[in-house]
Amino acid sequence: MPLNSPRRSALADQVIAQLRSQITSGEWPVGSRIPTEPELVAQLGVARNTVREAVRALAHNGVLDIRQGSGTYVVATSELAGVMNQRFASADPEHVAELRRALEAEAARLAARRRTDRDLRQLELLLGRREEAWRSGRAEEFVEADATLHLAVVAASHNEVLAELYADLGGVLRSFLRRDVGEELRPEGYMDHAGLVAAIRDGDAELAAREAGAHSPGCLPVGG
Repeated sequence: MPLNSPRRSALADQVIAQLRSQITSGEWPVGSRIPTEPELVAQLGVARNTVREAVRALAHNGVLDIRQGSGTYVVATSELAGVMNQRFASADPEHVAELRRALEAEAARLAARRRTDRDLRQLELLLGRREEAWRSGRAEEFVEADATLHLAVVAASHNEVLAELYADLGGVLRSFLRRDVGEELRPEGYMDHAGLVAAIRDGDAELAAREAGAHSPGCLPVGG
């Protein structure tokens, strides 16, 4: 049973599992609005009360956000991620930066030792997308591109526990980076990530760790 979940019907549990599958598969990514209640009733073939119960349960656990007059939005990929979002929303930015620095440095160190050719192709692709996002001048696009690149570095560590923990913290890290970036990208805040990707490509574990650590000092500068 999901964290902090109130008692509910077995049918609602089945609907929760279906909704969660839509989220974890990426069909409903974080930030997207899920179908309306009538649409979910039609899609799932269950009563409106069951859909409402399932949606409320996922909202209670921080996965969904019900916004009156706007709809219901995905805010986390799992109950654990939702709890982390709620728990650390008001955390000290310096403490979040320190946690991110520790996780990303170790992930980069492992990635330099374990990365595959496929990992390298993905990192090069995402590095390019991050550069394009910066040139576009669109802050939100850049935040997502930057976060996705770092997530790929962690994935290249081939440490499943580290990767899952980092993914669950993704909403927290994005929120702090988004807050720091603001609505406008500032040239003085740009940080080049080519060195990080190069160190991983070259198998230089210590340099990769230093590059990753240098990208998240202080209170999460642009490019974190």
